[in-house]
Amino acid sequence: MVNGLFIMSGQFIDLVYPPEVQQEIKRLVHIYRPPLTTKDIQENPTILEQADVIFSGWGGPKMDAAFLEAAPRLETMFYAAGTIKSIVTDASWERGITITTAADANAVPVAEYTLSQILFTLKDGWKFVRNIRKEQIYPAKPFTHLPGAFGSTVGLISLSTVGRKVAKLLQAFDLNVLAYDPFAREEDAAALGVQLVTLEEIFKQSDVVSLHTPLLPETVGMIKGEYFAAMKPHASFINTARGAIVCESEMVEQLQQRPDITAILDVTNPEPPETGSLLYSLPNVVLTPHLAGSEGKECGRLGTYMLEELKRYIANEPLQWAVNRKQFESMA
Repeated sequence: MVNGLFIMSGQFIDLVYPPEVQQEIKRLVHIYRPPLTTKDIQENPTILEQADVIFSGWGGPKMDAAFLEAAPRLETMFYAAGTIKSIVTDASWERGITITTAADANAVPVAEYTLSQILFTLKDGWKFVRNIRKEQIYPAKPFTHLPGAFGSTVGLISLSTVGRKVAKLLQAFDLNVLAYDPFAREEDAAALGVQLVTLEEIFKQSDVVSLHTPLLPETVGMIKGEYFAAMKPHASFINTARGAIVCESEMVEQLQQRPDITAILDVTNPEPPETGSLLYSLPNVVLTPHLAGSEGKECGRLGTYMLEELKRYIANEPLQWAVNRKQFESMA
């Protein structure tokens, strides 16, 4: 029988791998130790000697040369989280370790959060919230300035895993969807119901712009102030990707000059913003605490995806969410 271990942050193990998921994994794999942390392994690496597979997630161990030397039988890492940048090394690729990730599962709530904000901001919802609180009076109808969710334009920056899920969700609505992604093919965009345009056109034409670009060295600071200056009246910007992709000082400057536009920021740089940051006080900024990804019961989806991958592994079937080295280089 296959031998395995759970190794990850202790505070997340039962959230990510709910008891029923752990029970099913133990039915298929001989889990020969109780759940462990990375510190446990560092203090006693001999625990790894029998492991054929590891089930991990947030706080999981880095698969460097020392770790792999202590785990001579290790074949596959089931990683119930999104990015694998913190755990994968050249040594793990050279050793041929298979790594499968729940990034697709983690993208589900991010796409759902994004959809909620797109629809709300098309109603100019956040501006109504802040004005009613300030004025303590309802504005007079008709609200002719708001775009609404009929015939309006949504711009997606990057058809990443999350970007594609958002595009699919938007197919249910009477919206025009634009996308900027220099690596996307026209046929892929057509299948998603989106039109590929330049980054400049995204900001000029969209009523809502939603950022889904992975954080890579070449994407740091790619969203500059000039793009915010070009936004349509009463447009909104949503960031559920990473704060460092936006040139924050330039964004803040434009938000001060353009009180008609709104920024919904689930991520910032740094995170949270520094004490005294204008992001806390600007009326046209909405901050949420990196909420879009898996939280609460949603985390159980991550472990469930890895359970399904385990069933494929046991059956000698191709793993659905395995990541190769080429894919890894362009991932967040």
